Amino acid sequence: MTLTYKAHPWHGISPGDKAPEIVTAFIEMVPTDTVKYEIDKTTGYLKIDRPQKFSNIVPTLYGFIPRTYCAEKVADYAALKSEMSVARGDGDPLDICVLSERTVTHGNIILPAVPIGGFRMLDKGEADDKIIAVMKGDEFYRQWNDVSDCPASYINRLKHYFLTYKHLPDEDSSTLITSVYGRDEAHEVIVRAMQDYQEHFG
Repeated sequence: MTLTYKAHPWHGISPGDKAPEIVTAFIEMVPTDTVKYEIDKTTGYLKIDRPQKFSNIVPTLYGFIPRTYCAEKVADYAALKSEMSVARGDGDPLDICVLSERTVTHGNIILPAVPIGGFRMLDKGEADDKIIAVMKGDEFYRQWNDVSDCPASYINRLKHYFLTYKHLPDEDSSTLITSVYGRDEAHEVIVRAMQDYQEHFG
């Protein structure tokens, strides 16, 4: 039977049969985008959230893992690992940055990604982890199996983006990266985000 509707990118697409080792990533933005796109949670369509501030451009493919949710279990893990008070998750799907040697010209696509680490980020005190992954089968980046394989300059570029992409010159930044973690912790965060999704959405 032919489907007559488009699956909702957050609720209607599987996170992947091999998650957390290999996940499906829904890509909202690519490095050439000059506005910030994100999924409208009600309709599933991409919407323009805002123009990018100043010259701050996302350095990788960027989106989220379907059927994940940053809520209690993600927040509890962030609190445990950071030894800071984390009241809640940010209430969004789990964000993912995907490294690829090849140019991808637009978002609104899905791709298989291999998580290798992540950032433990707090945004206004809420857990807002960013998973770092490589596109499955990428000729160059597939040699990176853990975030420790990445050059520090690459990680610093990603950190700079997430610490400044909401930041106006006359405002204090509301984001804090407490740590950069490796593949095993990334897998734990993904599993917890999948569990949070099941508890909230079934």
